[in-house]
Amino acid sequence: MTNRRNADLPPRLLRTQDAARFLGISIRTLEKHRTYGTGPLYRKIGGRVLYALNDLEAWSATGTRKSTSDTSAGMVFPARPLTPEERGES
Repeated sequence: MTNRRNADLPPRLLRTQDAARFLGISIRTLEKHRTYGTGPLYRKIGGRVLYALNDLEAWSATGTRKSTSDTSAGMVFPARPLTPEERGES
């Protein structure tokens, strides 16, 4: 049963420090992902960077695997500039 009172609330937004803790990565790594465009979606509100829990979960889910040989899933890229091939360019 869903708590009806919470169903009407907007998604909770986390600052970078809490988002990094939620993902289990360092703050610096999350900042690098933001710089290179390889990380989760974020919002800029009043000069603050905020992450919605749903966006953090969706981004981390792209790296879900069943085994080390599973290549059917998406990929969470490393926190570095992407190559043209990784960006889907020819």
